[in-house]
Amino acid sequence: MKETYQLSGEYIALCDLLKACNVCHSGGAAKHFIAEGNVSVDGQVELRKTCKIRAGQQVSGGGFLIAVEAA
Repeated sequence: MKETYQLSGEYIALCDLLKACNVCHSGGAAKHFIAEGNVSVDGQVELRKTCKIRAGQQVSGGGFLIAVEAA
């Protein structure tokens, strides 16, 4: 799955992004998914659940890629 996400503000928390893009069905599931080391931000494994994702960054993991753009 490849998707583009348009920010409505300056940033979005990583767990909220995964929920908004339907990678995870809930915020709790997203936090667990991140804690297991399944998510990379710009090619680096990210374990911080509320990491601030800003325009220009890419979030990826098992079968998904999300490109984040400014609104």
